[in-house]
Amino acid sequence: MSTERKILINRAPVLTLWATIVAERLGYDQDEALSLGKAVAGLNAQSKGQRLGIFKPVRQEVKKARAQKRGEEFLVEICGRQVPAINTANGIRAVIKGQPIETMSVERYLESKFGESLGPALLAMRDLARALRPEQLKANAFSLYEKFRPAIPEGVKGWGAKGTLDIDRIRSLALEK
Repeated sequence: MSTERKILINRAPVLTLWATIVAERLGYDQDEALSLGKAVAGLNAQSKGQRLGIFKPVRQEVKKARAQKRGEEFLVEICGRQVPAINTANGIRAVIKGQPIETMSVERYLESKFGESLGPALLAMRDLARALRPEQLKANAFSLYEKFRPAIPEGVKGWGAKGTLDIDRIRSLALEK
């Protein structure tokens, strides 16, 4: 099912797109925002996977040691997540496993997951982000996502499952603001 109003899709690309738009609204350029958006979705999936027992958490000492080896890393808050990032010659990039997230791969990912519905989803989410002042959006970005994200089964059954993203729901949230 893929129309301009309802999209059958997994939550990860929806969160990637939303976090990208939030980052743009907070002042990051498009490439920086794509990198940060992908990292938010990845961190969210990792947390959920650990909670469901799909992923085993890495011991804290190992995490700290790995973080020390990365150079000039800093944290950027997007959608309530602290995203590790670095400054590169091309701007700020989120970092996963010591490597900056390249924006072209994020663009291809979003295009493959949303297909022809990427444009309508992007416009609706941008309208929602613009309906709030940046500081309001920063404080409420994840709770807004929870109001429009696709519904999926609870627990392990929902891992990787698709649900319906309703573009009209996103638009109605923008109108409420």
